[in-house]
Amino acid sequence: QVQLVESGGGLVQTGGSLRLSCAFSGRTFSSYAMGWFRQAPGKEREFVGAIGRSNGNTAYADSVKGRFTISRGNAQNTVYLQMNSLKPEDTAVYYCTFREGLRVPRQDYEYAYWGQGTQVTVSS
Repeated sequence: QVQLVESGGGLVQTGGSLRLSCAFSGRTFSSYAMGWFRQAPGKEREFVGAIGRSNGNTAYADSVKGRFTISRGNAQNTVYLQMNSLKPEDTAVYYCTFREGLRVPRQDYEYAYWGQGTQVTVSS
């Protein structure tokens, strides 16, 4: 059974940093591309970033490019999202997901299972 467990969320001031982690279990982690999405209250879920099976293929939303970095540790079965220069508009529940294949699409329907999410709140 596939399981995704996000952690690392919390409350941070504008300009601060957080590092989210997503622990993957139940399948062979290195076989899947991984993604991060977020959903703010009253808004639709939106793409944040994704990474292919290795660390060489990444994609980011324009709103986070240059501030967020996604990486993965295949030995640890974990994907990370380093978030720097956080803004109040980054406040949301952040979700981890995965998909088969080589692509790193931005549409949520391209992805399969989802974690339970971790709350990130950025105060102004």
